[in-house]
Amino acid sequence: MKKRASVLPLALLLDFWLGDPPNRWHPVAWMGRALGWAQQHAPDQNTANFHQMLFGAGVTLVGAGAAAGLGRCCMRVARTLPWLPALLLEALVLKMTLSVRGLVRAAEQIQRALQRNDLPAARHWLGWHLVSRKTQRLTEAQIVAATIESVAENTSDGVVAPLFFYSLGGVPAALAYRFVNTADAMWGYRTPTYEWLGKVPARLDDVANFIPARLTALLLIALRPMSGRAWHIWRRDASQTTSPNAGHPMSAMAGALGVRLVKEKHYVLGAELAEPQVPTIIESVQLVKKTVLVAGFLLLMVAWWQARSVVHD
Repeated sequence: MKKRASVLPLALLLDFWLGDPPNRWHPVAWMGRALGWAQQHAPDQNTANFHQMLFGAGVTLVGAGAAAGLGRCCMRVARTLPWLPALLLEALVLKMTLSVRGLVRAAEQIQRALQRNDLPAARHWLGWHLVSRKTQRLTEAQIVAATIESVAENTSDGVVAPLFFYSLGGVPAALAYRFVNTADAMWGYRTPTYEWLGKVPARLDDVANFIPARLTALLLIALRPMSGRAWHIWRRDASQTTSPNAGHPMSAMAGALGVRLVKEKHYVLGAELAEPQVPTIIESVQLVKKTVLVAGFLLLMVAWWQARSVVHD
């Protein structure tokens, strides 16, 4: 427990400093390849929906268990090492579940393309890094809005949630969460291919992100001077999205930045606010950095409190 209070800030520092490793070394990339392999062996779409749902549930639960097992193995290795190498090993493994620098770089790459008036490049990088929707016909304002929305949502999914689960259950819990989240990202779509295959991963991800999404929203609101407006937009608009969680950080971000975030035929967050401009992307990135630091500090206090409780017991 005591070590977690040192590991958590070190993992954040490593992520800010190093960013993501190549895919061949990245556990999340391994999870994606494992899910891709599993999908090739999924029941045919012509079979009963129940079979597909059962397969998706089994893969997700087994995969999450395997990810947690990998985390336990890493911690067993760490326990055989001196204090400093053990600390570095645990921090590096936790860092693999985070995506702060990657998220910031993706947003900045899109912003630079927009500043050059290079809409094709901005659309490409948006689709490559952040969204699954079609980007070929998006306007500049739509690209900016989609970038800000993704930055907000991924702050919850890619940073706050892994840190939250680490503070509760260490590296095994953070890796298990990351597998569930990856399964939802790959299979959690309401299409003929994924409607039943991804049903259980999507519901598990909804449960896992319930607290992190709302914690992220509250931090985004607290870190802006116009928090009253942000609070109002959050409480009013968070339920507009199909996901029970994504709307929370996105609507809080809309209110915090004072901009309207629109996804055509899906939602309008902050309808009365101004249309976002290209510089708003950097504003969102700066707010995310502050949010991550404060979230890290709060969860550090949780880990410290847990360690102190164990000592007193």
